[in-house]
Amino acid sequence: MKWGLLGGTFDPIHIGHLRCAEEILEIFDLNRIMFIPASRPPHKIDGEITSFYHREQMVRLAIENNPSFSFSDAENRKEGKSYSVETVEFILKKYLQNLELYFIVGQDAFHAITTWKDWEKLLQLCNFVVMTRPGYENKGLAGILPPEFSSRFHYEARENGFRGPTGYMIYFREVTFLDISSSRIRQRVRDGKSVTYLTTDPVRHYIINKGLYRSL
Repeated sequence: MKWGLLGGTFDPIHIGHLRCAEEILEIFDLNRIMFIPASRPPHKIDGEITSFYHREQMVRLAIENNPSFSFSDAENRKEGKSYSVETVEFILKKYLQNLELYFIVGQDAFHAITTWKDWEKLLQLCNFVVMTRPGYENKGLAGILPPEFSSRFHYEARENGFRGPTGYMIYFREVTFLDISSSRIRQRVRDGKSVTYLTTDPVRHYIINKGLYRSL
């Protein structure tokens, strides 16, 4: 089994998230992509994000018609901040047998990977897929990771990726760039503007019916 893990705040989930997930699913012939909302993101302060319950419901609504997409509340099951390294370890422990993981991140997030908790360990726990925008010039891992660490990864032309010391790969793959952000959706809702076609209709209706993002 080959699973992709796509984490994020998803406040709210939007078309850009879904389209990128669909393309990565196809590129790597994955069996499933698991959407994992962060419960308490380390880079957010308390009260800055919508409750996990509402974000969970929106993710479930957004993916309900795609049998290759699934939801996980892994990061809401534990106390404290949500750290990717702990989430990956949890998933591996729970589903280890015959499971190949692909941790999916955006280009900007990967460029800040060295600020993440136990990032060196994380990069050696599973495969990484870095989603890049059209026109991105892939210069490898140099300049992103410290030289001593990046030297442990070697480019493999057959895989078009960088293989690390534990055998897992770091891939850079271009996906369709949709200039949509959750923050822009929230702002449009606050301004009383339409968010049609920025997210799915069920999510849009949920936002309206629950009165989300109306107040600052």
